[in-house]
Amino acid sequence: MPLEQFFHNNLFWVTASAWIIAQTLKVIIGFIREKRFNFRWFVGTGGMPSSHAAGVSSLATSVGMTYGFDSPIFAITLVFTFIVLFDAQGVRRSTGSQAEILNKMLEDIYWKKRMDNERLKELIGHTPIEVLVGIVLGILTSLVLYHR
Repeated sequence: MPLEQFFHNNLFWVTASAWIIAQTLKVIIGFIREKRFNFRWFVGTGGMPSSHAAGVSSLATSVGMTYGFDSPIFAITLVFTFIVLFDAQGVRRSTGSQAEILNKMLEDIYWKKRMDNERLKELIGHTPIEVLVGIVLGILTSLVLYHR
């Protein structure tokens, strides 16, 4: 049964665990920093640690431990991991910076009574340290939770 096989897919569950742990830590850190709870921290992007980095690093580590670090499937997963890490830190971070500038422009226009628009989402990317912590978290999650 495909559904039964899915529920026994250790690679998926370890990867999902890394993502859930990262998102939970993001909420805890946000709560400590801002002294308030924000549900968006559970589902939003950006913040410490990077759940994208944790998830793909956990996946790559688990694939390597399952099929060998010299296997073609590990090489494919590692390339995929690098693409996601680059996107999480580079492209999405730049988009967030642009959103911040556009929001300031919209705010200036709004206060001059020329335009009233929604603010763009600014925190959509990660700093290098957020990505690094996500990578370490993902690898550690796989090393602790992974079993064949």
